[in-house]
Amino acid sequence: MIYIFTLIFLFFLELLYLKVADKFNIIDKPNERSSHTKVTIRGAGIIFYVASVIYFVNNDFEYPWFFLGLTLLTYISFLDDIRGVNPTARLTVHLASVLFVVYEFGVFNFPWYYLVLAFVFAIGVINAYNFMDGINGMTACCTLVMGGLLLYVNTKINYIEQDFLIYTLLGVVVFGFFNFRKKAACFAGDVGPAVLSFMLLFALGKLILKTGDFTYILFLAVYGIEIGWSVARRVYQGYHIFEPHRTFLLHMLSNEVGYNSLLVSLGYGLAQLALGASVIYIVQFGASVQWSFAIVTLSGLSAFYLIWKQYIFNNYYIKGEERYAIRHRRLRKLKARRSKKAYLVPEVKLTQEVKIIDMPRSENREDLLQNGVQSL
Repeated sequence: MIYIFTLIFLFFLELLYLKVADKFNIIDKPNERSSHTKVTIRGAGIIFYVASVIYFVNNDFEYPWFFLGLTLLTYISFLDDIRGVNPTARLTVHLASVLFVVYEFGVFNFPWYYLVLAFVFAIGVINAYNFMDGINGMTACCTLVMGGLLLYVNTKINYIEQDFLIYTLLGVVVFGFFNFRKKAACFAGDVGPAVLSFMLLFALGKLILKTGDFTYILFLAVYGIEIGWSVARRVYQGYHIFEPHRTFLLHMLSNEVGYNSLLVSLGYGLAQLALGASVIYIVQFGASVQWSFAIVTLSGLSAFYLIWKQYIFNNYYIKGEERYAIRHRRLRKLKARRSKKAYLVPEVKLTQEVKIIDMPRSENREDLLQNGVQSL
């Protein structure tokens, strides 16, 4: 019963936020890289943090260091939604938040390279999760699937408090009601994906530490393939990896190919659900089987992803693709520099050398024709 009351309470809080955000102009204006075409309220993902606060209050602030890191992350992300923040300050807070989680896990006695990999992985996932908000329903679908998978596993293993996942998913359901539409009423903003990814990473980390099985990372594989190959392509072709763009497959399917964005979101969610169910089945086998499954799965997903994406690049025009390339910028600057130099150099016209002969005035034309010009 408490879950129903919490759901209703979160719903009315989200409605209140939409009114406040509209009044204070917390909005996302569309540009040429956007998938939406009208001004939309952003920052509605703050409801996920509210749901987590309700959980922590009801459970005597369990996981205090994690909650401190989550609060810092929420603050800097919501501030970024309101007025923007310095990237260095944002990264510093991300590092501090992950540090608090590592302290909560109590794994500082692990080898240093494990900790470095954990930091890189966690910060990468936090920032990558933000790209989901570009397609209506994507954040809600993928999070509900991953949260549902973690919830199911928790019924078998009991690696974390069940309410931690339930309250998280209640917030996602409320947000999905406003976002899973053809014309979304709001976006999660930077704060929503940051909070969700942080909470899910915490649950996933608890699961891996409990079981010692890294195969569960494949719960993130579908969207991980998307992010990994997209970043690799942009680095290889000389693009700014942190500059907004619309060359993720999920964006291209919705914008260029013309599929309904909600169907794209459902497709990604169902793909992750199928893979997650396979992971839950595979973990009962030995390490060799799990490694083989992971290699075959990642290779197959990568091949399918790259072939489909290349087909779209070959057959559709991707708006803004060339304009933001570093190499194209350099070429334009080089051409402009050469043009400027050519303009400053004085123009010189070259003509053939001509020998001028003075004709004697005292002689008439007939004499010249008979005797010729002696000077020649």
